[in-house]
Amino acid sequence: MTVRVVLADDQPLVRAALRMVIGEATGMEVVGEAGTGAEAVALAGAERPDVVVMDIRMPGMDGIEATRLIAEGSGGTQVIMLTTFDDDDYLYGALRAGAAGFLVKDMALDDILDAIRVVATGDGLLAPSVTRRLIREFAERPVSAAPAVRTALGITDREREVLTLIGNGLSNTEIAARLSISVATAKTYVTRLLAKLDARDRVRLVIIAYEAGLVTATR
Repeated sequence: MTVRVVLADDQPLVRAALRMVIGEATGMEVVGEAGTGAEAVALAGAERPDVVVMDIRMPGMDGIEATRLIAEGSGGTQVIMLTTFDDDDYLYGALRAGAAGFLVKDMALDDILDAIRVVATGDGLLAPSVTRRLIREFAERPVSAAPAVRTALGITDREREVLTLIGNGLSNTEIAARLSISVATAKTYVTRLLAKLDARDRVRLVIIAYEAGLVTATR
């Protein structure tokens, strides 16, 4: 099945480079381009793409607000935030708005293509440098309320173990190995957590794990 992509960036050269690479990739096509957040929202509603590759800083409506509006829609479109290192301070706001992935523009183009494929399946993905910033972001937050939040999650002890491992960045295969369970069972636990915690994807589970104090920067 072809992954349909919308490119949203106020720099035409960035869009042109991505359009060329995506156009040459097997199983992908660019179905629209936007230079502003408002145009991205309109295109997402009209084209119902699988993925929007979204810049954060754009004139008028920024990428975070555009992502929030797209995520609230009924089209099932996933959003990847693609930005520069200088923009990483917007990470938390972008993920809270509903972004399924957060990448940086100096990544290899093949890695960006792989990320589009991953996010199109409904999974989440963060660049390694972005994950480090996410850890620092939560490390600087007060955790005095963490036990109460942890209790309020309403999940089992085993599900809490799995959520902790997700927060530490482990894949389903790694979770299965760590807990001595099958990969299928690990996937089942992840599915249950998504449903119980009303999370759109794995990225949201990472955020919840940090907010609940299950994961800290020193773990």
